[in-house]
Amino acid sequence: MFDHLLVLDIAGGAIRRVDLEGTVSTLVAETGSAPDGIVYDPASDRIFWTLMGRPSRGDDGPDFSARNGGLRSARLDGSDVATVLADGTITTGKQLDLADGHLYWGDREGGRVTRAAVDGSEVTDLVIRPRDPETGLVDIADQCVGVAVDVASRHLYWTQKGPAKGDAGRIVRAGLDLPAGETAENRTDIETVWADLPEPIDLWFDTASSSLYWTDRGAAPRGNTLNRAPVPAAGETGGKPTILADGFGEAIGLAIDTDAGVAYVTALDGTVRAVPTHPDAPAERVVASVPGSAFTGIVGIPARTEQS
Repeated sequence: MFDHLLVLDIAGGAIRRVDLEGTVSTLVAETGSAPDGIVYDPASDRIFWTLMGRPSRGDDGPDFSARNGGLRSARLDGSDVATVLADGTITTGKQLDLADGHLYWGDREGGRVTRAAVDGSEVTDLVIRPRDPETGLVDIADQCVGVAVDVASRHLYWTQKGPAKGDAGRIVRAGLDLPAGETAENRTDIETVWADLPEPIDLWFDTASSSLYWTDRGAAPRGNTLNRAPVPAAGETGGKPTILADGFGEAIGLAIDTDAGVAYVTALDGTVRAVPTHPDAPAERVVASVPGSAFTGIVGIPARTEQS
């Protein structure tokens, strides 16, 4: 079970520690520009997080198309902040997952899903979406955001959120390994498992139930929700998801405490909400609300990892 949560605050450029009773403190005061995805690696006792990088000002708001994102790490107590991948290695680092000693992340404006060893070596693109030959940009429908790895079946899942509130989002699946003779650009094993979603963001794969959880920041009633659905067999599409909670203020990150039967969801309005995923779990509640903050990625830290 989780002892506490670590939450990325994109407004403050910081990592906040959130105790389950609601106390909020600062673990890392300076993360780098626009932190988005975070994981904890028990093997190294370190946390890792992605950076979206420094945006320019676009006609429709911040423009993150410049390649200046990166990847950082620190000890679990927030000390020894280190650069794993230098700024410019990633275009726009989004959700981060950890599996088999490797980090997996979505690169939104980069139109990629990429893997690397936790020391920053072995950087490998697993998915590269096409770019417009004239603009050099990835179409918004092909921008990759959330990622989740199913190690047992060797599958990689990711979200392509599509336009804001556009009802054109997708959850996509491919093998965890590139097919023989194929590349990240031309692999033929990519399949869409859910389509026409409001705006799916982050993913969580539950091994025990072979189900996916995801946040969606699209328009109500299907958007700004926490969703769950069993993953379909190869070649099949997913069924209608169950909405576990709604009414979030731009839902982004999620972390599932499977032992407690609770999902923790962050939102850009600076809230962390606990949502029951099991009938015997405690009722839904707001764990923390921090005015002026905008929360993105979240990770739960199990009690057994607590440092003395």
